[in-house]
Amino acid sequence: MNLSMKKNEDGTVLTVIVDGSIDTVTAPELENRLEGAYAGVKELILDFAGVDYVSSAGLRVIMGADQRMSGTGRLILKNVNEDVREVFEMTGFDELLNIE
Repeated sequence: MNLSMKKNEDGTVLTVIVDGSIDTVTAPELENRLEGAYAGVKELILDFAGVDYVSSAGLRVIMGADQRMSGTGRLILKNVNEDVREVFEMTGFDELLNIE
């Protein structure tokens, strides 16, 4: 599965629109694309409207992003569909992450 991302920067708010599945193949790509994005960002929004699946590798990348942002700002997940939200709930990540 392919993963595509678009970044929209507005001052200290960075929105990354993610489309596709975040799995063992695509999670490293997401991690690499986010790696250079943290500087000066106070709010990182991951728009998951187009995300249909998140594996444990994807969860690791998302938690890593949340930890990176915890010292300087916050991570927000938006437009999470039912299937992906269920993964967050089953793993308890819904209690750890800011999901809107």
